[in-house]
Amino acid sequence: MGTAPVFPVGESGGGSKESGKTGAVPIFRSDVKTAIFRFYAELNDFLPRDKRAVTFPHAFSGRQTVKHLIEVLGVPHTEVDLILVNGQSVSFSYLPDDGDRVSVYPMFEAMDISPVTRLRPRPLRQTRFIVDSQLGRLARHLRMLGFDTLHRNDYRDQELVQIAVGERRTLLTKDRGLLKRAEITHAYYVREPHLERQLLEVVERFDLADSVAPFQRCMVCNQLLVSVAKKDVFGRVPPKSRERCDEFWECPGCRRLYWNGSHRQSMERLMAKVLQQARSTQEPDGSDTPHSEGAG
Repeated sequence: MGTAPVFPVGESGGGSKESGKTGAVPIFRSDVKTAIFRFYAELNDFLPRDKRAVTFPHAFSGRQTVKHLIEVLGVPHTEVDLILVNGQSVSFSYLPDDGDRVSVYPMFEAMDISPVTRLRPRPLRQTRFIVDSQLGRLARHLRMLGFDTLHRNDYRDQELVQIAVGERRTLLTKDRGLLKRAEITHAYYVREPHLERQLLEVVERFDLADSVAPFQRCMVCNQLLVSVAKKDVFGRVPPKSRERCDEFWECPGCRRLYWNGSHRQSMERLMAKVLQQARSTQEPDGSDTPHSEGAG
């Protein structure tokens, strides 16, 4: 299967000068193998349409880890939580053999898979994010919900990686290439294109609905807000807001002021909608849960 001719040193397909023969006998190499893959649930987002939610063969040569093969097929390792080969859980370092049936699963929120080899590290103790340049609005709204979220438009890829690893932050990105960096352990590819759906996606993915602490962080620079007396900021507040509001908060970093105005009320409505949807999400029906038949 998939063999290729290898000629002895000093010979070629045209024959040997010494013998005068015109057809050297090729030596065949049988190092090409084929494994059968199946990806489940949201991992299919990374695959071409003809490979989504179906079993398909993948040919490869030499000794290649299952982690490498999964990423060659387009799925970042940071999205994978469980791999079954012929029904048995394996680590990323497993070397697939010819005929192996490989089932690849994303992170599980609603079931216990502790008896098998879980590939992702334990969740970080604190929910902290760093967000790439394409997700600036999402960063602001995660701060609105109270989550420590770093974002700058000028972060280079290596800076994102270093900060995510060094400060133990989860990287949120639209760049699939970043997710394949070997140093990254906690990261997520944001699929939705629109803000409200992005916010819901992240809240659901990381089970954040019961951890929100809204309006405690500066939406611009991420620092925690401090309460300030009305008299101390009186001259910095528009007249109508001075009449209506008695409570004010200030960012100690950028000195931006916050109060309960119409803009906050619109954000409260958005937050309530997102949290209601997240809490009402139905649990998985079990169709994408691991089973002993491998790729099935």
